[in-house]
Order: sequence, then structure tokens, then C-alpha cells
Amino acid sequence: MAGPPFGSHGTIASVRGGPLWADLNEKGLMELSEKKRSEYLDLRHRYEPRSVKLVVIAESPPASGLYFYDPTGAPSEPLFAALMKQLRLSPTTKEEGLREFQRKGWVLVDATYEPVDKVTRSSRDRVIDRDYQLLREDLATLMSNHSIPLVLIKANVCRILEPKLARDGYTVLNRGRVIYFPSTGRQKDFFRQFGAIVDIRGFK
Repeated sequence: MAGPPFGSHGTIASVRGGPLWADLNEKGLMELSEKKRSEYLDLRHRYEPRSVKLVVIAESPPASGLYFYDPTGAPSEPLFAALMKQLRLSPTTKEEGLREFQRKGWVLVDATYEPVDKVTRSSRDRVIDRDYQLLREDLATLMSNHSIPLVLIKANVCRILEPKLARDGYTVLNRGRVIYFPSTGRQKDFFRQFGAIVDIRGFK
């Protein structure tokens, strides 16, 4: 197989649609997907707090190769910048911001680690639903019990996951309230919606 899906600076290289993708059989696709997932998680592990106080659940890493926990990225990345603003932080580097995020006890988890932002709405919803058990297993590595609060980001993530998580005994702060993803003009909505659900004064 050709080189790894990670580039030289830790970002995920896109392979879908290229010759590598075309040559993979079903087993190969599954192995590549799992490898990418483990590499995303390896980056996150560096910044996981010892004591988790809040779990933020987003949709997936984007197909562009950007990733919230890639310290070589830009602080201006939409989701990173929005969460830093929520914490009243203005880091000059992602490394600085990620360490502060960690210190606050916050951790960001993706509903799926298969990038779904470039596929149809129905396809992304199916992937999120399919990977729910993997999400539960991921949460089990971060949380000693279900009392640690979760907050869901993006309308489809809220719609698909809140009923499942609530049924399984997790503490979901949204309670039916949607938080839009902070891009394409939704930045102010995100700031208002997230702030209405999460009282950051409890995380100082």
C-alpha cells in the first residue's frame, strides 16, 4: 500500500477518489478507515485532560485534512476558534489553545472518524448512526461514569445522537436544543447557543 494517510505534519491526507482508494477492496477500506481513526485518536490523546469535566461531541474531522487536535494547524480554524472564543481565550498557536482546553478539563470527540462533510446528508447520517457503538467505546475511555456532561454540536449530530445517548444514561446538556456548526455565517449562532447550554463559569 502507498504511504500513510497522514502527511509529514500530522494532517490527514485525502485518498478518496484517488488511485489508492480505487484499488482497495472492502477489507482494505475497513483497514484504512481504522488506521485513520487510530491516528486521529493518537493526536487527541496528547491533549486529553486527566479529569474530564466536559465532552464536546462534533460530527467528524473534515475531508480537507484539518483536525481539531492537530497542533500544527491554524488557530483560525472554525471550530477551534469558536471554542477558544467560548472560553474567552486568544491563543497565538493551536498548541497553546489545546493545552488550555486540556487544563479546563474539556475534550472534543467526533461522532465518527470517517470524514463525512463532503458526502450527502443521508450518507453522513448513516455513518454517524453506524459508528454509535464506537462512540460509546470511545467515551468509556474518557469517562468513569455517565454523570460527566456531554454537549452536541451540529444539527444532525444533535438529532441522531441525543436520543441514543439519553437512552443509554448519558448526561446530555442540549436537552433538545441545537447548536449549529460555527461556519458559513453561523459563528454568532454558535456562540449564543453554546453559551446558553454550557455555563463556562463552572469550568474555571
